[in-house]
Amino acid sequence: MMTANGGGSKEGYPSDCEITQGLRQRALERAGAEGRGYAWKNCLPRAAKVELLLLDVDGVMTDSTIVYGPEGYEMKAFSTRDGLGIRLLREAGVETGLITARTSDAVRRRAEDLGLRHVYQGRGKKIEAFQQIITAQNLRPDQVAYMGDDWLDLPVMLRVGLAAAVADAVAEVRAAAHYVARSPGGRGAVRELCELIIEAKGMREKLLAEYAQ
Repeated sequence: MMTANGGGSKEGYPSDCEITQGLRQRALERAGAEGRGYAWKNCLPRAAKVELLLLDVDGVMTDSTIVYGPEGYEMKAFSTRDGLGIRLLREAGVETGLITARTSDAVRRRAEDLGLRHVYQGRGKKIEAFQQIITAQNLRPDQVAYMGDDWLDLPVMLRVGLAAAVADAVAEVRAAAHYVARSPGGRGAVRELCELIIEAKGMREKLLAEYAQ
């Protein structure tokens, strides 16, 4: 029988700490089984080559909702978890940027907050912005990842090395994606893709240890 000093209760039952640790371990194992399935593992070789992540905005960095305030001022909601994922990706040595068909001051401010290096707004033909970026950065298409949700994203998705879609993307975009996130746009899909790339580059444990100190 274990004693309280030995980590268990006097009656031989596990202590509260042991129960908590057990639950935490089960949660980690469950998350690994569900979130690190075949599609995730199959995309790791592609993700390992990525040097630049480009994102659509509406429906990817947001849930696609647009709210108009006084005098037509446009408001959008962004995920802080997605934001941290982007920052972590930069710490892993991957550049980040966005290409969106709309033009919004809210997007400009969010891009500044996140330190996005490549910001292209008002680009209905996203492939042109994509070509400009990879030419200027001397990158191959297979070194780029892109996440989209709708038809406007298809020309870029069909050319990059790692094409990703949010969970609630239209059917054609999901079909074109190498990886379909479990989370919808504006609700963790970007973070999921960032973590895929970070893991593929072998940086997950290092970054986690730095933030856990």
